[in-house]
Amino acid sequence: MFVITADQRSSRTDLDRVPHLLDRFRDTVAVRGFDRTAGDEVEAIFDDPAVVATVAVDLVSSGHWSVGIGVDDVEQPLPEQTRAGRGPAFEAARRAVEAAKGRRVPLQVAGPSAWCQSAQTAACLLIDLLTARSPAGREAVALAAAGLTQAEAAERLGISPQAVSLRLRAARWDLQPDAEKLTVRLMTMCEEDR
Repeated sequence: MFVITADQRSSRTDLDRVPHLLDRFRDTVAVRGFDRTAGDEVEAIFDDPAVVATVAVDLVSSGHWSVGIGVDDVEQPLPEQTRAGRGPAFEAARRAVEAAKGRRVPLQVAGPSAWCQSAQTAACLLIDLLTARSPAGREAVALAAAGLTQAEAAERLGISPQAVSLRLRAARWDLQPDAEKLTVRLMTMCEEDR
């Protein structure tokens, strides 16, 4: 199992972002969805490495969350509320989120598998790729991800297809799908190797 513990960054000087997070991930497939544990902290339990990777990368990329992922067992039967859960995955997520707070990319993966470090590195590289994009690059990537051709994106943006191509290249759009697959594969290895 995977437990994500996320702690809001700069919560003393920022608005409470927990309600937005709870609403945003309300329909995300989880064993137990996000639940506020204390103050500005939330936890959720997942069994799908693709979902946990997507959620964790999204949270950290927003710039508002430090994220710890614990990969291990959870005590069964699971309680109805995530915050009442217990077990080694919860303990690992707690250690991970505390360690994440002091890092440039605030994400840590913890558990008994030697693959945790590799999964963490892949996720952090993916986050770096996403957060380094300019607003123009993010706009071009969003249109490409929505299935528009470069010509269609150019028309929508009011620029030339060559300019769209340059924005996508600068955004390193071509690396994103493989980086996402690598992150998911390594998260899978963490779960299988514990």
